[in-house]
Amino acid sequence: MINESLAHTSNILVYAAMTGFVVAMVAFAISLSKSRRIESLEDSVARTNSISPAARLGGTATLEQATVSTALTDGDERGAGRRAGNIGMSLTWLSTLLLGASILCRGISAHRLPWGNMYEFSLAAGFAIAISYCVLSVKRDLRWLGLFIVVPVLLDLGIATTVLYTDSEDLVPALHSYWLAIHVTAATVCVGAFSVGAALSALYLVAERAESRILAGLEVGRTGALAKRLPSADRLDLMAYRIHAFMFPLWTFAVISGAIWAEAAWGRYWGWDPKETWAFITWVIYAAYLHARVTVGWRGRKAAYIALAGISAILVNYFVVNILIPGLHSYSGVK
Repeated sequence: MINESLAHTSNILVYAAMTGFVVAMVAFAISLSKSRRIESLEDSVARTNSISPAARLGGTATLEQATVSTALTDGDERGAGRRAGNIGMSLTWLSTLLLGASILCRGISAHRLPWGNMYEFSLAAGFAIAISYCVLSVKRDLRWLGLFIVVPVLLDLGIATTVLYTDSEDLVPALHSYWLAIHVTAATVCVGAFSVGAALSALYLVAERAESRILAGLEVGRTGALAKRLPSADRLDLMAYRIHAFMFPLWTFAVISGAIWAEAAWGRYWGWDPKETWAFITWVIYAAYLHARVTVGWRGRKAAYIALAGISAILVNYFVVNILIPGLHSYSGVK
């Protein structure tokens, strides 16, 4: 029996979270527009270029010696950028908690885990992205990253509520397993963290392009204004790598647990079902990213492109495979 009252409460909480994320997006945009590097982009490039290649490749020296170029400050004496950033962070935390509460209410309303269709998966993915960002922001100032996290979360929730929405209902038979909690939780956490890593990789490309143009004696171009408000390219590259390296073993576990679940449900560990195939493709891409990142010739820009290919594979697996390609995993819930 579905508790319609709790299901309705879940919907209200989703829209409340979206409202909070919208205001947070505006606050982060204001904060980013008023922030800048303590050190000019040109001076930062000159100093970073003076660090030995071995130190940059090692990572530790880059992290210690790029402190000045990484630090950001407000662009005016009133500190409007800092205040806006603090508002954005507070609203992001509040909206994330509201979204988590909506997922909880959805699950309680149907007396099951709230991961039974694409609408619920999308809520969980949005929550995973937001909570990953919030957790990372506890020990470091990531207000400059907030805009690039909140916008994807809003897009995810917007698609969920307008295209993917389905009423709270019982699970399809294929999902009646304790592996739903294990496999889907691991995959969702990875999607959240990989999304943050993809944002950092994309911003790395912006910062790296500006720094490369300065080294070549050229104007920074249209991306220069944004690059001046970001940490150094080396710092962004290192942050992205650490996130991907930390989460890759969990993604490996998610793929393996999915295979074990498939054996319990269908009597075989692997059958090259479309979703299984794309999960494996995604695993290969992230494995290639880690290999590229520790190979001197494929650091930096090439590795960032591979990271973006990884998140693209996840999106293809989620939207294209779930909705358009028939298979054993065809339980998107989209009418």
